[in-house]
Amino acid sequence: MRVGVDVGGTFTDVVSVREGAVHVEKTPSTPENPAEGAVTGLAAASDAAGFAPGAVSFLSHGTTVATNAVLEGEWADAALVTNEGFRDVLEIGRQARPDIYDFDAEKPEPVVPRNRRVEVPGRLDERGAVLDPLDEDAVRAVGRELAADEGVDSVAVSLLYSFEDDSHERRVADLLRAAGVDAPVSLSSDVLPEIREYERTLATALNAALVPVMADYLAGLEARVREFGVDSGLRLMGSGGGLLAADTARERPVETLLSGPAAGVRGASFVAEQCGLADALTMDMGGTSCDVSLVRGGEPVVATDVAVGDYAVGVPTVDVHAVGSGGGSVAWVDDGGALHVGPKSAGADPGPVCYGRGGGRPTTTDAHYLLGRIDPDRFLADDLGADEAAVREAFAPVCDHLGATPEDAARGVLDVANANLRRALREVSVERGHDPRSFALVAFGGAGPLHACRLAADLGMPRVVVPRAAGVLSALGLLVSDVLHDHGVSRVRRVEDISPDVVTGAFAGLREDAVDRLADEGVPPARRRFERRADLRYAGQSFDLSVPVPDGDLDESAVGSLVERFHDRHAERYGHADRGEPVELVTLRLRARGVVDPPAFDPPAAGTTAADAIRAERPVAFDGTVAETPIYDRSRLPAGASVDGPAVVEDDATTVVVHPGQTADVDDHGHLVVDTDGGEA
Repeated sequence: MRVGVDVGGTFTDVVSVREGAVHVEKTPSTPENPAEGAVTGLAAASDAAGFAPGAVSFLSHGTTVATNAVLEGEWADAALVTNEGFRDVLEIGRQARPDIYDFDAEKPEPVVPRNRRVEVPGRLDERGAVLDPLDEDAVRAVGRELAADEGVDSVAVSLLYSFEDDSHERRVADLLRAAGVDAPVSLSSDVLPEIREYERTLATALNAALVPVMADYLAGLEARVREFGVDSGLRLMGSGGGLLAADTARERPVETLLSGPAAGVRGASFVAEQCGLADALTMDMGGTSCDVSLVRGGEPVVATDVAVGDYAVGVPTVDVHAVGSGGGSVAWVDDGGALHVGPKSAGADPGPVCYGRGGGRPTTTDAHYLLGRIDPDRFLADDLGADEAAVREAFAPVCDHLGATPEDAARGVLDVANANLRRALREVSVERGHDPRSFALVAFGGAGPLHACRLAADLGMPRVVVPRAAGVLSALGLLVSDVLHDHGVSRVRRVEDISPDVVTGAFAGLREDAVDRLADEGVPPARRRFERRADLRYAGQSFDLSVPVPDGDLDESAVGSLVERFHDRHAERYGHADRGEPVELVTLRLRARGVVDPPAFDPPAAGTTAADAIRAERPVAFDGTVAETPIYDRSRLPAGASVDGPAVVEDDATTVVVHPGQTADVDDHGHLVVDTDGGEA
C-alpha cells in the first residue's frame, strides 16, 4: 500500500495505490495545523479505499510549511555568525532595489536582525588558504552570549570561502556547542557550499530560521501518523523534485521550500514519460495561480536562482514560474478602459459567482460557465446550484465599460487570461532557448485543462496531455518520485589552469558524501544513480550555465569537451557564443538518486465505447460561434477511445475543452492525449 499526501492551501489531496487500484480523496486543509489536515485526509482515504493503516508500506508528503513560513515571515529567531566586516551582507545583498522607479520601495526584512548578527576574526582567501587564523577566544565569547540569549532558537554560520575549506566553520560549530549553545547550528558548507556570499549566507540563514519550524511540524505529524497506525516512516518532497527522508528535511528545511509545485512537475514528467514524450511544458492551474515549468529529456529543469516571496533561494530547485492567473482570478477594468484578469482572486470562499456561495465579482471560471464550458454542479459537493442570472449581473460592470454582451465579455476575459498564461509558458521556453513547438503541454490542476488546448494551438505545440489524475497530480507525483540529493562545491578556476585530477577528486568527494546520505536513507547500492554537471561561465561574467559531465575519470580531452558544451549551451540560451573567450569553471554538481519503482496502475474503463461515455449535450461557445457539443464522462472512456472536437470531457476534478478540429485519444494508461493540429480558438 503506497500513499501520497499533498497539503495545499485549500484542500489536502490523498492518493493511495494498492495492487494497481488508485483511490483519490480530497479533504479540507487545516492551515492552523497542517498536520491535522494531513492525518484527517489519510483517515478518510483509509475508510473510503478500505485499507488498514498498518498496511501502508510507503508514505510520502508534500508540504507548504516552509513556504508559508517564508512568505509570512513566521520563522524562528536565529543568530548569524560570520567574518569580521561581513555582518551586514544580508542587508546589502546585491544592492538591487525592489522597484527602481519607486523612491519609497523597501527591501525585505533581513532573515536575521542586526542585533543577532555577530562577527568573529579569522579569514580564508579565495583558494581556502588561511589569511588570518580563527580567533577561538572570540568564538567562545560569542557562544557564551548566544547561550545566555533565550531568544535565540537557531544559529547560522557562514564564513567566507568555506566551500574551499570548511574547517573554520566546523570549528566554530564545535566551540559554540562547547560554550553551551544547544540550539541547532546550520553551516553554509553543508547548506550551500558555493560562491556568492550573499546567496550562500541567505540560504544558510533561512535554513537556520526554518529548522525549529520544520522540527515542530514533523514531530507533530509523525506522532499523529504513528497514533493512526502507520509505521512505514515518512518521506517529504524536496524542492529539487525528489524525496527526502524526514530527518533530512528536519536538518535542511530550505530544501523543501517548493515541495508542492515540485511534486506536481515530477508527476507531470512521469505522465509525459508514460506517453513517450521526453520534452514537455507543464501547467498546474488552480484557483489562484498557475505554475509552469519545463521538462527536458524526461527530467524537470532545475535552477539555483528561484525566488520564494522576497528571497532568492540558491539551493537547486525545480524551475517553476508562477503567474497570478487561476480559475478564481477576478476580471476588472482599469481607469483607462483596459480589461485585466487577476492577480486578485475570489479564493475558495466565496469563490466564483457560479459556485453559488455568495461571490459577487466575475472570474475566469464564471467566463467558462457563461460560455457553456463547465457545469459547477458536477464538481461542487454542496447543494448550492449555479445561478446564471447572478453571473450575468456580476459581469454587468465589465459589459458597461466594454460595451459588450456578457458572452462577449466572457470571451474577452478568457482572451486576457490566455495571454497571461502564454507569456508564462513562453518565459520558461522561448526566453530560455527552447522552441515550444518541440514540446507537449501537460496540463493539470482544476483549471489547467480548460485552457490547455487553446494555449497549445496558439503556441504551435502539437499535443496536450491531460493526466488521468489531473486534479491530484501533485499527490500522485509523491508516489513516483525517486529519492534525490543534490551536492555541489565551487572551484572557481580558469579552465586552462585546472588539472583534470582536481576535478575528478572533487567529484569523488561529492560522491562519497552522496553515498553516505543514500545509505542513511536505506537506499541499496543497486538502486543508486549519480549524475554529474559543471557550471561554467566566460571569464568576467556574473552568472553561469550548467553542462553535463561524463562518468569516469576526466582527462584534458574531457575537460575540453565541457568547454565546447558550454559554448553550445550559451548560443542556445542567449543566441551567441564567443569560442575565443576564456572560460571559467564555477561549481561542480552531483545529483544522487535512489531509484523508486513507481506503482502499477489499473487500466481505464473497459467494455464501453466513446459514444457510451456521452452523458449530455449543451451549447458551447468557440471563437465567436456556438456549437451543440457532446459532454463526455471521462470515467467511462475506455483505452483507445477517440473524441473529435468540439467536445467537453468532465471528471470529478477537472474539465477538458477540446476545440473544433482537435482530436482527443485515451491512451493505455488512461491519459487524454489531444492532437491540437488544426484546432480553432
